[in-house]
Amino acid sequence: MGLSTHVLDTAQGRPAAGVPVRLERGELGPAAHGISTESHGTSTETGSQTGSQTGVWTGVWTLVTEAVTDADGRVGGLQLTAPGPWRLVFDTSARSAFFPEVTIAFHVADPADHHHVPLLLAPFGYSTYRGS
Repeated sequence: MGLSTHVLDTAQGRPAAGVPVRLERGELGPAAHGISTESHGTSTETGSQTGSQTGVWTGVWTLVTEAVTDADGRVGGLQLTAPGPWRLVFDTSARSAFFPEVTIAFHVADPADHHHVPLLLAPFGYSTYRGS
């Protein structure tokens, strides 16, 4: 079903229109040295996949898409293509000198589920939660 977000400017009491947003996917690599990994399916040693990947997050993020919030502060229809680590990166520099960027990292267990990740902005703070 994908991913949506909604940015609200609590200082203004209205949606935050025109906020640039990046969707990034965390890269998964092979498990190493007996470290317990979170299963995301299995793959064979020859590299052919039987489902999705098993691995650990490498710390590397790959840009998937970019968008800008609409007049209602929303971005919808973002596609989550695989389970694993994801993040939304909001360019909030036009709204806050103190927080020029807000990054919300989250884990997707089932990309077929709908995920909604709102961001509430304040002059010297922000909050988020998993919405519906």
